[in-house]
Amino acid sequence: MAPRTTKPRGEVTRGTTAPNRLRRIDRWITATQTGPLRTGPRPLVVDLGYGASPVTTVELYTRLRRVSPRAEVVGIEIEPERVAAGLAFLDNAPGRYEGLSFRRGGFELPVERPPVLVRAFNVLRQYEEAAAWQAWDELSARLAPGGVLVEGTCDEIGRRAVWVTLRGGRPQTITFAAHVTSLDRPSDLAERLPKTLIHRNVPGERVHALLTAFDHCWAMAAPHSAFGPRARWIEAVRLLARTHPVLVHPPHGGRARWRLGELTLPWSAVAPAP
Repeated sequence: MAPRTTKPRGEVTRGTTAPNRLRRIDRWITATQTGPLRTGPRPLVVDLGYGASPVTTVELYTRLRRVSPRAEVVGIEIEPERVAAGLAFLDNAPGRYEGLSFRRGGFELPVERPPVLVRAFNVLRQYEEAAAWQAWDELSARLAPGGVLVEGTCDEIGRRAVWVTLRGGRPQTITFAAHVTSLDRPSDLAERLPKTLIHRNVPGERVHALLTAFDHCWAMAAPHSAFGPRARWIEAVRLLARTHPVLVHPPHGGRARWRLGELTLPWSAVAPAP
């Protein structure tokens, strides 16, 4: 796939970013996506719309290299000044980040070969729902065979996040992740739903039923608060699994992931009603 010189596709984001804002999604990627990340001698990963600072792209590169030492990461931004900031960072650290680069672009993904993984976080929030669905299709079509798109949103300091994975152009899973100590109830995560779902959190939709049930399980698990908020989250997820298709086995589920404040389900559990 040759780099393209056409105008980048997409809109400029707010650019808000901060160190460790995306640590939850990075931790999840390195634990659950080792298959794509170890495909071929130089698996390519794209960080789309990294914002005003390259810090989260650099963090993604560092974390991926621990599980895929030859992975290459390209940070892509529409705004030229943001690309310049990434290039300046590399200039100030010569030789330290082999395989990390920055370039201008958008949904067209101006890279030399199809990526095995695209992370697009806090990119589609400003789009209309129909445009978000279209972006999913467009990005998925540019993945390498077996590649994965991870798209979602988080709050400003990364304490609450929701993301969806797509393979073969179809959404596969949805993950809710929270700093459980600061969480009042699971449905507080609704404000971080991807654009394809955020307006569907109403009675009659699966995502609303899921979050309502999760709140009920959270209330039922209140006695476990004596052992800490993580224990309460784990018990609430265990109760939810009785009525919803929670992924309960590694790498996506199980006590180790739940203890981190995560919950992953198949997309069918939240897919919009026809």
